[in-house]
Amino acid sequence: MLDRFYSDRRVLQRLRGGPLGSYMDSFAALLFEQGFARETGQHQLRLIGALSLWLERLALGVEDLDEQRIGEFLQQLAQQRVWIRHTRAVLFLLLGHLRVAGILPMPAVEVDDTPIGEMEREFARYLVEQRGLSPTTVQRQLPLIRWFLGERFGAGPLLLSELAVADVTRLVLRCCRPGTTRRGEAIVTALRSFFRFLRLRGDLAVDLAAAVPRAAYWRLSGLPKSLPAEQVQRLVESCDRGRPVGQRNYALLLLLARLGLRAGEIVALRLEDLDWQAAELTVRGKGRRQDRLPMLEDVGAALAAYLHHGRPRCSTRQVFVRSRAPYRELGHASTVSTIVRRALQRAGLNPPSQGAHLLRHSLATEMLRRQASMGEIGEILRHRQPSTTEIYAKVDFEALRDLAQPWPGAHV
Repeated sequence: MLDRFYSDRRVLQRLRGGPLGSYMDSFAALLFEQGFARETGQHQLRLIGALSLWLERLALGVEDLDEQRIGEFLQQLAQQRVWIRHTRAVLFLLLGHLRVAGILPMPAVEVDDTPIGEMEREFARYLVEQRGLSPTTVQRQLPLIRWFLGERFGAGPLLLSELAVADVTRLVLRCCRPGTTRRGEAIVTALRSFFRFLRLRGDLAVDLAAAVPRAAYWRLSGLPKSLPAEQVQRLVESCDRGRPVGQRNYALLLLLARLGLRAGEIVALRLEDLDWQAAELTVRGKGRRQDRLPMLEDVGAALAAYLHHGRPRCSTRQVFVRSRAPYRELGHASTVSTIVRRALQRAGLNPPSQGAHLLRHSLATEMLRRQASMGEIGEILRHRQPSTTEIYAKVDFEALRDLAQPWPGAHV
C-alpha cells in the first residue's frame, strides 16, 4: 500500500525499516482510505519514518510507543525546529491505528470510583436508556449534578435520603443570580431529572422534583430572530456549487431553510434516511423521535448533486462529511452553525443571531406571512407542544395591528 504514495524503491525500503516498518503499509492503507492526497500522505509517512528511526536510535521497540513517547518525540522535533503539517494529529492517528490492530494495548480508562462518580454513571444510563436523551444533552447535565452533590455532601457519603427542600432551594438560588439565567435554567432542568431518577430508585421518600423552584424566564418576551425570504435565498445562493464543499453546503443550507431541520438532525442524517422512490426523508429528532418529511424538488436535486459529484468516498453512512481528509461525519451540531455563519459572511449579511436555528425561525416566520396556521407551522417544525409555536404569533404584525387599541387622544 506504500506504493500508492511512493514509487521510489529506495524510499520504500527506508520506510519499511525500523521498529515501525512492518506497520507502514497498513498505516498507508488507512491514509488512503481516509482520502488523504498523495502529497499529504507522503509528508505523514515521512514523519512516521522519522519516528521509527528515533525509536531505533533509542533501542526502543513498537511496544514502547505510547502518549509519553510521542510527547518526547514532539519535543525533539520542536528543538530541531522541524515542522510537519498536523504533526501531533498524525502521530496519535498512528497510535490509535496500532491499538485498534491489537499491536498495542488500549490505554487504561480511569474510572471515578467515588460515590459521586458511581452515581454519575448510573444517572447517565438512566438518561440514555429510559429518557432517550442524546449524548450531548447527557454531558451537559452530568457536571451540574456532580456540582450539586459535591456542594451538598462534599467528599463524604451520599446520604440521599437526607436531601430536603431547603437544600434544593438554597443551591438553586445561588445559581439563579442576575445575569446567570441560562445556567439557572440548566441546573433546574438537571435537578428535576435527577430527583425523578432518585425517586424511581427508592432513594427519596418525597418528590423533590416538584420542589425545585423555577428559574426566572419569560419565554415569550422576545421576538424570534429571522431573515426575510430574499435574504435566505441570497444566503443559500452564496455557495459555490462548482466545488464539492459548495455542493455540500448548498444541500445542507436548503435542508435548514426549506424543511427547518435542526443542526443536530443535519449531522444525524444517514444515507438510508433518503427514500428516493417516495421522495421522503427520515429525520432523527429529539428524544429518538423519527419523522418523515417530503423531499422537496430543489432539496432532492441538491442532495443528488452532492452525493454524485461532491461527497468523497468514505465508509461513514452519514450524508454530510468533512470536505477535507480524513473524511468522516461532521461530528457536532456546532459545525453546521459554523457553515451558516460563513455563508452569512459571504452573502454580506450580519443578523444578530447567526446559528443554524436562524433558518428554522426564518422558515416559520415566512410561513406565517403566507397565512399558514400555527398548527401547520408546528407540524412542519415538528413541535411536540403547541405552546412551542406560540412565539411566532408575535411576528404576525398584521393580525396584531387588528387587535391593537388606538392610543387615547390619537387620530383614527
